[in-house]
Amino acid sequence: MMNKGLIHIYCGDGKGKTTASIGLTIRCVGRGGKVLFAQFLKERKTGEIAVLTTLPSVTVRRGKGTGKFTFQMNSLELAAAKKIQEETFDYICRICRENPPDLLIMDEIIGACTTGLVSEDKLIHFLTSKPIQTEVVLTGRNPSQKLIALADYVSEIKKIKHPFDKGVEARLGIEE
Repeated sequence: MMNKGLIHIYCGDGKGKTTASIGLTIRCVGRGGKVLFAQFLKERKTGEIAVLTTLPSVTVRRGKGTGKFTFQMNSLELAAAKKIQEETFDYICRICRENPPDLLIMDEIIGACTTGLVSEDKLIHFLTSKPIQTEVVLTGRNPSQKLIALADYVSEIKKIKHPFDKGVEARLGIEE
């Protein structure tokens, strides 16, 4: 599909980072592309994952959510969470070596890096040695300056107002 895949970052505190990456997934599949959609730190069943898993051109790989913020975890919980996130990252690296996708989405990889559950140095090494044709999307809050410098696109999604601020929990079909 592409001669040279570029690197995107969708970041910020607003709703829509994952949604934007799913839009790009659909666009790629609609043009005959193959997508690896990997999620870090998430395990809730969502409508978008239910749809993506039905598309033969999309491989979905989900790690397991942590259930807690990392600052709330004891050392055993942190080690277990780190192992799960690293396994997802290792899977991505293996697939990209063996059968590279046209588009790779690493949803919440930035959060996995900023919490120390995935090594940012390993991520940077992957990005600098990725298959040349693979387009890559990273999502999450607060990307480092190193990641921003590597990226070709950086889009920030800023929250102005959100119902969660008034105590409205995630709703089926809208937030999940």
